[in-house]
Amino acid sequence: MNFIKEYFEAVIKTAEGLDQADIAKCAGVLKELRLQKGRVFVLGMGGSAGNASHMVNDLRKICNIEAYAPTDNVSEFSASCNDEGLGSYFPRWLITSGLSSNDAIFILSVGGGSRELNVSTELVNAIDVAIACGAKVLGVVGRDGGYSRKISKDVILVPSIVSNLDTAIVESFQAIIWHGIVFHPDLKMHPSKWESVIKGN
Repeated sequence: MNFIKEYFEAVIKTAEGLDQADIAKCAGVLKELRLQKGRVFVLGMGGSAGNASHMVNDLRKICNIEAYAPTDNVSEFSASCNDEGLGSYFPRWLITSGLSSNDAIFILSVGGGSRELNVSTELVNAIDVAIACGAKVLGVVGRDGGYSRKISKDVILVPSIVSNLDTAIVESFQAIIWHGIVFHPDLKMHPSKWESVIKGN
């Protein structure tokens, strides 16, 4: 019981520690991007890759924003990592997709990537591609924000409350934060199913 209590206390403190202005700002950036008919490429590894697929669904279905998660194509991902090595896939995918200054990458990561520590090099290299072509860098990351937060203040930082819970808390809050963004009235264009069913009754 002590662990469960500690876990949910960390959840509450994390929610209280979020910078809500940063989240609202991110929603505003995405609104402008949609007006410019830009695209969003949601990038995550591990559990964050699963979150990327879900976020892409919400951006497309709820907000009418063209969005993609490169890790949804496991054949292409594994071929690139097998043939060129880890760190090659996201940059190649973004270049092939013609990433431009009208577009954005959206980083989902526990630590935000680090070249020095050789952690999440796919994300680090993708950010470099985005910078080179003038694309926006958005995201939700934890710990100190890593390379993602260092490069862009449009990356939302999930505060680190209990260090041994960072992965669990940050990956959970990725979903909480992007849901807050896609349901924002400035972005939401289509009703979600259950809300529309209940409203219809």
